[in-house]
Amino acid sequence: MPHYERSTALIVVDLQNDFADPSGSLAVRGGAAIVPFVNTQIADALEAGAFVVYTQDWHPRHTPHFAQDGGAWPVHCVQNTWGARLHPDLAVEGPVVRKGTFGEDGYSGFTMRDPVSEETIPTELAGLLLERAVTRVVVTGLATDYCVRATALDAAALSFETTVLAGAIAAVDLKPGDGERALEEMAAAGVHIEPARH
Repeated sequence: MPHYERSTALIVVDLQNDFADPSGSLAVRGGAAIVPFVNTQIADALEAGAFVVYTQDWHPRHTPHFAQDGGAWPVHCVQNTWGARLHPDLAVEGPVVRKGTFGEDGYSGFTMRDPVSEETIPTELAGLLLERAVTRVVVTGLATDYCVRATALDAAALSFETTVLAGAIAAVDLKPGDGERALEEMAAAGVHIEPARH
């Protein structure tokens, strides 16, 4: 299990109803099951004086990100709806970084991409980490093959020592094996994959 200290941040990615709840519009199989383990990590991190931060998809009702508007995804995590809320059993003990607020693709907690202009826009996450002299991040949440992957890859590219907890993530697996391929890609980029507990 990861060792937390003041220079560590735990990033909880998109643990929201539309992803984690079985009735969510983009439900990830096993998404709700990771919440207790994530909560244990949050408690461990806080006890060690580490920083805990959450990311949250926060889309408008219409965005090029959604299939109804020409994008790839069903409508999900619309601002101020049940689906956008963080899972009710999740311990929320830190700031929340919202992404996709103005219709951007918001896969990574660190960056968003304008789906029309392709421009990449930073979120506030990197600044929050640098303010606290964070050098190492631990990533949990949903989904392995999309937002966890993008967040971990960006963290590594920004020179944070990056760990992903394999027991505290779950994959969409739009194509079978997407989750495993995402783990392999992250590992190849220098991300440490902490094995799931058995």
